[in-house]
Amino acid sequence: MEEKIVQRGLPGVFDYLEHTADLYIVAYGDNILDLYRNAGIALFESMTNTKDVDRVIEKRVVAEGFDLENLLYRWLEELLIIYYSENIMCSEIETSSLEIKRVNGELNYRLEGICRGEEFNPEKHEPRVEIKAVTYHLMRIVREDSEWRAYFVLDI
Repeated sequence: MEEKIVQRGLPGVFDYLEHTADLYIVAYGDNILDLYRNAGIALFESMTNTKDVDRVIEKRVVAEGFDLENLLYRWLEELLIIYYSENIMCSEIETSSLEIKRVNGELNYRLEGICRGEEFNPEKHEPRVEIKAVTYHLMRIVREDSEWRAYFVLDI
């Protein structure tokens, strides 16, 4: 399926794809850790201009999933929880490790990282869209040559 880019995001990080009602995003990465980092940046950049967000608060982020797509869903959900529960808008994300283990016969993916930002202030930070939730709709992760891509929809 060939998706149409309707708006450029941050070069080399993500773009917006055509969708009727929600935000359809493709995030890019040279490796899997970069991919998850850039998906997180796309989430926050959709809500505000992250260049205006100072990096004064640091939060540890851990997500676990049963496959790469489920891990992406849970990673983005954890980042969204930080925003909604603590009002912290992140402008920098580091993904430090991805572990894949077998637990009780099932694969378990665990991603760890750090996000940095500050409390959201509508007088300082340009409000863009309100993200209600991460969805599984159209979600997929692919590797094409040396580039990773994550496709996902954010409910607005």
